[in-house]
Amino acid sequence: MKIKAAVLHQMQLERPYTKSNPLTIEEVELDAPGVNEVLVKIKAAGLCHSDLSVIDGNRPRQLPMVLGHEAAGVVTELGEGVKNLKVGDHVVFAFLPSCGHCSYCQTGRAALCEPGAQANGQGTLLGGHRRIHKGNDYYYHHLGVSGFAEYAVASVDSLVKIDSEIPFEIAALFGCAVMTGVGAVVNTAQLKFGNSVLVVGLGGVGLSAILGAKAAGATKIIAADLSAEKRAVAKSLGASHVLDSSKEGALEEVINITKGGVDVSVEFAGAVPALEFAFQATKRGGTTVTAALPHPNARLSLSPVMLVGQEKTLKGSYLGSCVPSRDIPAYIELYKSGRMSVEKLITHRLKLSEINEGFERLAAGDAIRQVIVFD
Repeated sequence: MKIKAAVLHQMQLERPYTKSNPLTIEEVELDAPGVNEVLVKIKAAGLCHSDLSVIDGNRPRQLPMVLGHEAAGVVTELGEGVKNLKVGDHVVFAFLPSCGHCSYCQTGRAALCEPGAQANGQGTLLGGHRRIHKGNDYYYHHLGVSGFAEYAVASVDSLVKIDSEIPFEIAALFGCAVMTGVGAVVNTAQLKFGNSVLVVGLGGVGLSAILGAKAAGATKIIAADLSAEKRAVAKSLGASHVLDSSKEGALEEVINITKGGVDVSVEFAGAVPALEFAFQATKRGGTTVTAALPHPNARLSLSPVMLVGQEKTLKGSYLGSCVPSRDIPAYIELYKSGRMSVEKLITHRLKLSEINEGFERLAAGDAIRQVIVFD
């Protein structure tokens, strides 16, 4: 079938993206779903820094590629062997497929799925295939999703069935922003009821972490970002304290608020100074988690003496250390019960044709979560 999709042909084009137009809206061909694959009509797709990091070259990928990894839609066609989904099901995409068979999946660590990581690295679906092409030239898939398109073919292992009453523009956010942010707090950091927490970097993922920390029963929730506007949003979502971590005295402020440092720090800014700040603000015996993806050449310098003598823990978090089939429905239930106001993360609703304007806005720091809404 022929569909419209946003395609990236070249990374590192100059800003503003409203002039360089890194993503082109093209008519491409989409093959029918194969074994254990389905066709999904995309209803909503979020713009994320992980997409931006491909556009600006911080996370190089094979090109040409149809971007988009945070999306929700409706199943419209089943491939051979599909048993757990049916036509008409509403689904959220997970940006790392979980094969269910590797040693990581079998021990509850789906975020480290080896076949899933390999497929994502190669720009294919889990089965190793590419389904998007223009004539004889096949395009690459972004993290098994390629959600900036009218339709997508995806592995069933990249999809989670959800309740049909959830609005698609909100449902999409559970596939990345919410899963990553909330998961980093409750799964990776294992925040306990009554703990204090510092969230550094207040994009869609960082603000989701604040929602997760509040729902999990954190006492003091400190939010840090360079943007006063984003700090104000964090306050409205439940942060008890906000600050600019780049200002002199910010670290001392955290230590004074918490009487020694936070139990848990989570960092989403994607900048080494932000991670250093988060680690230094963590108390003795506390845990620092980073779920950001800075440039691959970035390096962190830590004192082993501090790591050992203070028994601090530094952990990475991918996919929020989630099992998507378990955690996405659980987080949606928190939203439905009114305990996580995910809808407040959306600042802009776009058409597919406005995607370059959206990424320029994201690069400028003038948006939290922008969602492309398809008719």
